[in-house]
Amino acid sequence: MTTCAFLGLGVMGAPMARHLAKAGREVRVFNRTPEKARAWAAEHGGKACATIPEAVAGADVVLACVGADKDVREVFEAALPAMQAGALAIDHTTASAAVARELFAAAAGRGIGFLDAPVSGGQAGAEAGRLTIMLGGEAKDVERARPVLEAYGAAITHVGPAGAGQLAKMVNQICIAGVVQGLSEGLHFAKCAGIDPAVVIAAISKGAAQSWQMENRWKTMTENKFEFGFAVDWMRKDLGLVLEEARANGARLPVAALVDQFYADVQAMGGARWDTSSLIARLERSKA
Repeated sequence: MTTCAFLGLGVMGAPMARHLAKAGREVRVFNRTPEKARAWAAEHGGKACATIPEAVAGADVVLACVGADKDVREVFEAALPAMQAGALAIDHTTASAAVARELFAAAAGRGIGFLDAPVSGGQAGAEAGRLTIMLGGEAKDVERARPVLEAYGAAITHVGPAGAGQLAKMVNQICIAGVVQGLSEGLHFAKCAGIDPAVVIAAISKGAAQSWQMENRWKTMTENKFEFGFAVDWMRKDLGLVLEEARANGARLPVAALVDQFYADVQAMGGARWDTSSLIARLERSKA
């Protein structure tokens, strides 16, 4: 696979497409805002396309990273009829397992492979080319995709059949929600107890409490800096998918449901675009 079409050039898609170009792939890009696609092509090479069919026609692999289920459907409803038989479609959007299974079936009917491939690592991981990629679909398609995904994936795991990648991403978000709330409460407790959070973190960060969130977010959390990172709006979208899936499969997720409501409080505080670590701001406001 040498010709790639990348659909969606947001904070994740743009650097992912850039890594494909740096790896020597022929890259065509499409974005709903045409100026963004033209600017990307001017900086990184490749071709900016005015329509999705133009971008995907004759491409070996078509990748997308958009917003939610509605966007995924719209993109692939336009892409699949224009793709050549034997091509491979890869969706990096965090979406529902249901839409992944739906598109897998639609693609198979046209002789096209389809993988749901949500990612973890955020904008920093995308920029560095160090994303974790969770894949759902057929094993043969995963192996076909691997040389392409290695351009920006540090960990590439085939989880299971269509939809399994999205389910793994849901597990990821469940775990993050609990960790961030726990870290928020721990730092808040340290402040209320009159001990220096920096000293506490130095004491516990190499022990059992250690986490990526602790290593990378504790300082900005104590400084009330949240204008960066993975937005609360997007986390609530993801947790909505999680809770919907849990209602269908019978999983009991009391902490995830509670943290989702805490994020609603942050939204009400004006923090819709704040980083997910802003859960601590809700506790600090309550204290005040």
